Parts: sequence; structure tokens; C-alpha cells
Amino acid sequence: MRVSLLIVFLLLSACRQAEPVPPQPAQVLPGFARVSRVIDGDTIEVTLHDNATEKIRFIGIDTPETVDPRQPVECFGKEASRNMQSLVAGKAVRLDADPAQERDRYQRLLRYVHVDDQDIGAAMIRDGYALSYKRYPHPRLEEYNALERSAREEGRGLWRACASE
Repeated sequence: MRVSLLIVFLLLSACRQAEPVPPQPAQVLPGFARVSRVIDGDTIEVTLHDNATEKIRFIGIDTPETVDPRQPVECFGKEASRNMQSLVAGKAVRLDADPAQERDRYQRLLRYVHVDDQDIGAAMIRDGYALSYKRYPHPRLEEYNALERSAREEGRGLWRACASE
């Protein structure tokens, strides 16, 4: 009798384990976020691990304006925004802080942004979609300046398209 009950219990347990598990939403870990919207070439909106949303302004880069109502769209602004879209839209990103810079005057979080191990700000500068933003010192300034110099010398991106402006 005990053996029969044990067999029935084991069979029921096996059947229960075979039930499909409903899909769970992708978890976002602290320090990471999911990009919900690309605003322009240097600003994105993300969903954090607690489901809060934040606007993120990339530390150390500046791209031509596309959304400032006081200014016309600048040369290569749309291209920079499209490139940012291709790099981060819908992706999980790692957000790295600089202790000296938490938020800007518009209350956007200031962060370095990575997809996997790629520094997206560095990629934007390297490929000529962004300038190194020199106004505020930061730990990656020398690296970003060198990437900008190389992009300018090789005529990549905005350095070719906007050379006459």
C-alpha cells in the first residue's frame, strides 16, 4: 500500500512539473535599465529595476540638436538620433555614474551607458555622430577627446557632412 501511494505521489509530482510556466517579464537588475525611448542622440529614457522611468543624459558627449524648440534641427542631428536608436532602442543597458555629476539642470540622470561591454558614448564619438563634451571634466575626457580627434581627422560622420558649416 505504501509503495502504491509513493508511486501515485511521484507520478502526480512528475505531471505537476511538466505544467508550462507562464512567461515572466524580463527582470532589470540594479545598475541596469531597459531603454524605452530614444529622445535624441545624447538623451534616452529608460525603465529602471523598480519600474520607475528616468531620462538619461549621456556624460561626456554632445550631439547636434533635434528637439530644442528654440533652435532649428542642426546638421547631422537626425542621423545622430537614428544611430542612437540603432545602438540602444529596447535594449538592456548598464548605467555607470560619475560621483561628481548626478543630475543636470533639467533633472536628467547623468550616466555613461553601456550595451554589453560597449561604451555607447565612445561609439557615438568614434563614428562621428557626437562630439566630446568638454564643458564639464569627467574621467573619460581624454579618451573621448582622442576619439573625436580621430573621427575629425578621418572625416567620419558629422565631420564630413557638416564640414562646410
